[in-house]
Amino acid sequence: MEKFRYKKSLGQNFLKDENILKRIKDSVLVKENDLVIEIGPGSGALTKYLKEYKADLKCFEIDERVKPYLDKLKDDKTEIIYQDFLQVNIKDYIDKDYANIYVIANLPYYITTPIIKRIIDSGIKIKQMVLMVQEEVADRFTALPGNKSYGSITVYLNYYFKVQKLFRVSRSFFEPVPNVDSAVISLEALDTPYDIKDPAKFFKLVNDAFRLKRKTLKNNLKDYDFEKVLAVLMEHNLGVNTRAEELSIDIFIEIANRIF
Repeated sequence: MEKFRYKKSLGQNFLKDENILKRIKDSVLVKENDLVIEIGPGSGALTKYLKEYKADLKCFEIDERVKPYLDKLKDDKTEIIYQDFLQVNIKDYIDKDYANIYVIANLPYYITTPIIKRIIDSGIKIKQMVLMVQEEVADRFTALPGNKSYGSITVYLNYYFKVQKLFRVSRSFFEPVPNVDSAVISLEALDTPYDIKDPAKFFKLVNDAFRLKRKTLKNNLKDYDFEKVLAVLMEHNLGVNTRAEELSIDIFIEIANRIF
């Protein structure tokens, strides 16, 4: 990769530490009858380890300049798809039934959330995602109520997954070296979905509740029946000056089910 010209516009920071790559691979228990989806394989550093699962592997790469590296990894179990992952219909590339589907990737920082939302919206039943993301984003995804990093995206992800921060990765392990450190996170699909009357209205409620983080729920939820909201808050020893960041997903669900 000495002569490779990295594209900042594609968020290209290639992980070069073999121990970290192996640790990512060992974070997931994949079997031969499973499917692994890798997004943005770059030069194939992680891909080499993912092939060790001996499962079907589909890699989506937008930059065809890496073809000399990735095409060497193709075989009857490994498919390289030179497409923008955000533009494809993922289901078009899943041509058989799999016991489990996993997503494992070192994601470009600037499109981390759109990629995760794309996967969720695809309707594909994902068993687990293990993703390298910017550390600040990892902290936001895994934050607990009351933490300053806790926000609407935290609640959104907790609706679908058990979200965990697995380990931190120093910026020095990448080429070129980014301006921030990274972290590997796990998003494991919940076995039992939450009981919500209207998920679309629930997500709108959460977004509205966090609209202005310094404001109280009473200020952010002016378009809702706040008496019903307050009734739920009081049941949890919370009051009229409560902010969204103080509420767990369970309380948000109680409010949504009460007012819709």
